[in-house]
Amino acid sequence: MDEINQTGIKEFILLGLSEHHNLEITLFVLFLSIYSVTMLGNSFLIVLNMLDTRLHSPMYFFLSNLSLVDILGTSSFVPLMLVNFLETQKTISFPGCALQMFMTLALGVTECLLLVVMAYDRYVAICQPLRYTELMSGSTCVPMVVVSWSIGFTNSLLQSMLAWHLPFCGHNVINHFFCEILAVVKLACGDISRSALSLMVTATFMTLAPLLLILLSYIFILAAILRVPSAAGRHKAFSTCSAHLTVVVIFYGTLSFMYFKPKAKDPYLDKIIALFYGAVTPSLNPIIYSLRNTDVKAAAIALFKGHLFSRKMAHFYCCVQYQQSQ
Repeated sequence: MDEINQTGIKEFILLGLSEHHNLEITLFVLFLSIYSVTMLGNSFLIVLNMLDTRLHSPMYFFLSNLSLVDILGTSSFVPLMLVNFLETQKTISFPGCALQMFMTLALGVTECLLLVVMAYDRYVAICQPLRYTELMSGSTCVPMVVVSWSIGFTNSLLQSMLAWHLPFCGHNVINHFFCEILAVVKLACGDISRSALSLMVTATFMTLAPLLLILLSYIFILAAILRVPSAAGRHKAFSTCSAHLTVVVIFYGTLSFMYFKPKAKDPYLDKIIALFYGAVTPSLNPIIYSLRNTDVKAAAIALFKGHLFSRKMAHFYCCVQYQQSQ
């Protein structure tokens, strides 16, 4: 931090697609729509989980946390990015850049860990159904979620401190739409190979270790499903985890494509792919769970028909009557 302060950097310039302003107008309309879908869809899932007692289970508790991560993650960079699409001078303050980098990294890791927790939930539900209530009690679920958030934010804090302690020599032009940690590290002067290697190793571990645990869970799940004698039983068992599996495939599929594909000849293509990963993927989660989960669909239909509110009001009225009778 001291090195940065000595250079007098107070703001950063985000290049984005500065040379293609007409394309930025199109992207503004597109990503405003996507951001709206993300906010409305994930907020709807959280409210639905709170209102419908049928969704008061560990799986939907984890889903609510995943929706919250998607809301916070996209909100950490998309609003400013939308403003910059309409501006000729695309700047972000130094504290704003530090906060944006911290939040995007923290929430990205938290999402990876929540997907692991959700995979474990599906493993217990299918492989050990008789012990599900015991193993997935509130005293177990809440600590798992707290640990997921804590690891994500602690890791981000350490990585951000490492990045901002690199020597910066006055360069303040970030070749990205937002303050992505690797794009910021590239601004440092001198030998940054060790720091960059540390960041890459940590990022790889924080993404691949959860993926291996998810794959291990689904190996056991698949083995358990194949032992079910009837086709209807196998279909029912698989349907309980199909939505989560779809989310995992999309999340890690786009992540792998972004980081392991051959470097594009057009540098703008890499930035657009990263943008779609960060903004589009969170908008798909509520759509997937709404389409592939019968409980969520039933709760949504009940909400739109007014049945949820009528049940809540009836429950509230009964509670009031009971208290008055005491």
